[in-house]
Amino acid sequence: MSAVTDRLPTFPWDKLEPYKATAAAHPDGIVDLSVGTPVDPVPELIQKALVAAADSPGYPTVWGTPELRDALTGWVERRLGARDMTHHHVLPIVGSKELVAWLPTQLGLGPGDKVAFPRLAYPTYEVGARLARADHVAYDDPMDLDPTDLKLLWLNSPSNPTGRVLSAAELTRIVAWAREHDILVFADECYIELGWEADPVSVLHPDVCGGSYEGIVSVHSLSKRSNLAGYRAAFLAGDPAVLGDLLQIRKHGGMMTSAPTQAAVIAALSDDTHVREQRERYAARRTALRDALLQHGFRIEHSEASLYLWATRDESCWTTVAHLADLGILVAPGDFYGPAGDNFVRVALTATDERVNAAVARLQR
Repeated sequence: MSAVTDRLPTFPWDKLEPYKATAAAHPDGIVDLSVGTPVDPVPELIQKALVAAADSPGYPTVWGTPELRDALTGWVERRLGARDMTHHHVLPIVGSKELVAWLPTQLGLGPGDKVAFPRLAYPTYEVGARLARADHVAYDDPMDLDPTDLKLLWLNSPSNPTGRVLSAAELTRIVAWAREHDILVFADECYIELGWEADPVSVLHPDVCGGSYEGIVSVHSLSKRSNLAGYRAAFLAGDPAVLGDLLQIRKHGGMMTSAPTQAAVIAALSDDTHVREQRERYAARRTALRDALLQHGFRIEHSEASLYLWATRDESCWTTVAHLADLGILVAPGDFYGPAGDNFVRVALTATDERVNAAVARLQR
């Protein structure tokens, strides 16, 4: 096992434990704004769908039920503006982190192949490359990369951690460049329904992809938009040739979404009301935290979408983490997401209204 674990970086969240202990010692308790885990209830219609499918003694299929595939294609067309989606254009997955971590391996990448991801990025993109023994490279603009041996290009819009949104023009330019060099594009769009000061666009939109899904796949999750992080519910949409190969590989690996979860996803994607209500909760928390951070001397960069505020006091991120921990507030240090985040912290909007109000009060003292 050491041969595998030696490929991996230190698990970043372990470094935060001493600061978590400091924050937890606050007389009024900790306000945990570090890990972006949902805290609001799972909508009732989704819970009911899960319970109704609880008597599922047989094995589910990796591709999902026809009803699930109908729900996936319908949502992609309705919400993302994609056209002519068929069942071959979608594939359910067991949470998006699993896919990110194992995608290079499932694509058959290895030594000499390169995986590229944004300079500030979710750490699991790099982990996935390391697990496959592939090379990895971080970018500011992907078109500045040397395309030689570059096999997988990760996009992330809206970004985790910065909340930056790539415009339709930027996405169009990148997709065209990747196709020119025969580079597979995977676009992590898990926060696409959480745009605040920008309207995020999918790589599947015809204005971006020209109506062809060749060489592009988008990744979507129900964790944040429907509070289903505990259900492990996500899916892919895009190039049917790529998804067909992944389907066969994942069949051999038994990577199937549970039958009750498949039923829950159908319910979640068929209803927009709960998404709108959850957006309103996050919008209110975002406004309160943003105003309080600005008043406390922070500067906010990007953050036009997603569930995070990318904040700085122009000092070491760990100095900021320690300062906020003394106030009983736990945030994520920016260097978790790459050296370019050394002077930033990521502040999650995923805390109850009561805890957000507590953080606001402490920041205003």
